This record gives sequence, C-alpha cells and structure tokens, in this order.
Amino acid sequence: MKKNDVVTITIEDMSHKGEGIGKSDGFPLFVKDTVIGDVAEVKVIKLKNNYGYGRLMKLVSPSADRINAPCPIHKACGGCQIQAMSYPAQLRFKEGLVKNNLMRIGGFSPEICEKMEPIVGMDNPFRYRNKAQFPVGEKDGRIIMGFYAGRTHDIMECEDCLLGAEENRKLLDAVKEYMYANNVHAYNEETGKGLVRHVLIRKGFTTGEWMLCLVVNGSSIPNPRDLCGRVLQAEPRLVSVSISPNTTRNNVIMGSSYEVLWGDAYMKEQLGNITYQVSPLSFFQVNPVQTKKLYDKAVEYAGLTGKENVWDLYCGTGSISLFLAKDAGKVHGVEIIEPAILDARENAERNGITNAEFFVGKAEEVFANQVLGKENPEKIDVVVVDPPRKGCDEKLLNTMLEMKPDRIVYVSCDSATLARDLKILCEKDYQVEKWQCYDQFPHTVHVETVVLLSQQKPDDVIQTYDF
Repeated sequence: MKKNDVVTITIEDMSHKGEGIGKSDGFPLFVKDTVIGDVAEVKVIKLKNNYGYGRLMKLVSPSADRINAPCPIHKACGGCQIQAMSYPAQLRFKEGLVKNNLMRIGGFSPEICEKMEPIVGMDNPFRYRNKAQFPVGEKDGRIIMGFYAGRTHDIMECEDCLLGAEENRKLLDAVKEYMYANNVHAYNEETGKGLVRHVLIRKGFTTGEWMLCLVVNGSSIPNPRDLCGRVLQAEPRLVSVSISPNTTRNNVIMGSSYEVLWGDAYMKEQLGNITYQVSPLSFFQVNPVQTKKLYDKAVEYAGLTGKENVWDLYCGTGSISLFLAKDAGKVHGVEIIEPAILDARENAERNGITNAEFFVGKAEEVFANQVLGKENPEKIDVVVVDPPRKGCDEKLLNTMLEMKPDRIVYVSCDSATLARDLKILCEKDYQVEKWQCYDQFPHTVHVETVVLLSQQKPDDVIQTYDF
C-alpha cells in the first residue's frame, strides 16, 4: 500500500476521536466521516509504520447505523464528530469505548466489564447545552459568528447550533446590530486588532434566567447602554450582561475577570433542590438534564446515611459537594480555582447548607495537609473525585490509598485516564463494585463515567472484581 492508493474497506470500529477504522489486507486505516458498518472507498492520504489515514471518497454501502445528520455543517465543524451515527449506535460506541479502555489500559477482564450498569442516554439528544461560546470575526466586510472548523481557527458561520438553545440566534443578531451601529470591529487573531472576540451565552434550564458576556480585546466597549438595550429587547429574561477583558494573544477564550454592564454578577440555575449561582467565569456542567442523573448516581454510590465524613476533590463550584451534603455528616470540597471556591461557598450559604466547607488549592496538597497533617487524622468514610481530563495526580491517589476511605466514587470525563487511575487503586486496596456511563454530550465522542470502589476484603483478589 502506498499514498494515494484507493481501496475499499469495511469500517469495523471507531477511534476515541470518532474516526472509523477499517483494514485493507490487514493494514488499519483511520477514516473521518465514516460509521461502523460502512463499506467505503477510501484514498490513502498518510502512512505510518503500523497504520494509516484515509479520506472518504465514496460510500459503497452505508451502514445500517448511518443517518442523515440534521446539521448542515457537522462534517466541517469540530464539535459533533459522530452526528451521522444513529443515537442508539452512539450509545453502544461510547459504552464500548469505556470498556475497551478499562481492559486495554486498566487490565480488567472482559467478564468484569460486561457487568456494568447500562449507559444512561437522553430522551432528546438535541438542544441540551446551557452554555455556548461563539467566536466573532469579519468576512467580506460582514460580522460573522459561529464555531471554529475542526483543527483550525477558521470561523464557520453558525448562529443556531442544534445542541444549544434556539434563543441564541436572536441574541447574536442583537450583538451584531450593536456592533454595526457603533462601528465596533471583531477581533482579528493575525493582527491583534479589533474589539469583540467571543460572545458567551448561558441559559438557566430550570430558572429561565439568561446571561450574556462579551469577551473583548480591551477594558471597555463604546456605548454599553446601547448593547444592553438591544440584547434585553431580544431576550427579556436576561439577568446579567457583562464584558470580560482579554488582551492576551493566545487561545484562552475568557479573560481573568469580568465587569457587569447591567443586572447581576451571576445567574441562577437549579439541580434537584440545590440552587447554584453561575458567573461568566464559573465552571458549570453544560447538560443539566444529564448532570442531575449523574449526581444522583454519585450520591447513591456514596451510600450516605447522614453521619459520613466526605471529601469532594476537584469540586469546582461545589456542585457535587452540595448534593452530597444533604445526606452526609460533613463534606469538604477542594478546588484549585479560587473564584470557583467563592461560588461554592456562596452556593452553600444560598441553600442554607452549613455542613460543607471548601478549600482553595491543589487537591493532592490540601487533602494531604488537612488530613495526614493532623496529629490524630480523622476517619474518612467517602472520597469523591471528579478530576479534569488528565485524571488524578499520582500523589493524590497515594494519599487516598494511605487514608483508606471506605468508598471512593470516581466521576470521570476521560475513560483512558480513569482506567489508568483505577488500575493503581485496584492493585492496592480497592475493588470496583459497579460503574455506569452517562451521555453528557450526545453527537460527540465524549462520555462521563461514574465508578464505585470499595476496600477489598482480606481474601479478595484482583481477578474477582465485580463490576
């Protein structure tokens, strides 16, 4: 096989990036825009020692799981990698992705993986995002807003992403009208000139409140009263309009601060019985429907009776911590981002929760200092971890092994690092009891997983883990 050869292959699997995988004479090819079950004519565009990449030229026979994707730009946009796959097939793919990582990286047996609880999908896998960030640019003298094409910073015009709220479009139109009326230019990455970089929109699914924030290449905007008037006319449910200055020439979207132009510094959102305040800079799960289900499962796995001492590491704005607090004796949350901890404390006060305290710092350092650093370390009943994609710091895993909590609830957004961390924990003192996947991001390759680990009994061995 050589570059530019055209071969016909059957797509038998998919990568973690959503590329189809098929073989020609036993040689694997990764092919974008294909679905498991497709028979495809593929042009070889790149070869490595043990695999290569192909470009889809023609579908010889489409998969039974292939559908007509409703979004006209899904192939070019970097967001929805698997929108051309039926939703039931997406769920099977995501379950398989997690299982494969647990076996390949974590060393768990196939029999154990087959005992997982079924993945939790969505009844309606569209319009689920409560947050959207639209880059702003100019093209042929026009202001354009949309999303970056895959692996580029070329803006593709799209003011109505099918994963976001329908109301986003009228807010973007109002921002455009303001920019035209006040001769405000979009930011240009190449020159560093221009003012408006991004438009951030948040929607409170349960409260009905809305927030809009302009990310700007400067400290102010001209005629802010006009902007506020236009966006409020477009969406009267707005409770906060702000700007976030960002003059750095990098890929970071938001600035480090924000200034309120109208309304409050935050909007409110509710999950279950907990009300959260969310600022423009706050991290908050983008799919509230699935988040509520996932948090309920985390509480179930924690097995709380009202007396437990719980640590929630990588706690963000305290979203899981406050869910746990209603059933725990005491909850301690740790997060490295100080504004998130300020939100967590205010969220606790807003909800009348007095048995939760929050610490700023690295999870691996605060946990060790607050627990192991004491003369008489307190008994830890449950540890909940919800780390970023890179997984848990090894020092934190070792601290957990040293503290020996009765149960560990691991919430993961990356099954590869999840498998790596579970392997470390299960080679020592813990066994996996059960786990479940949650489809937080339909039409993308991302999947959340929640796992319950408990201490091994003296006669337990790794091979007998019961998922």
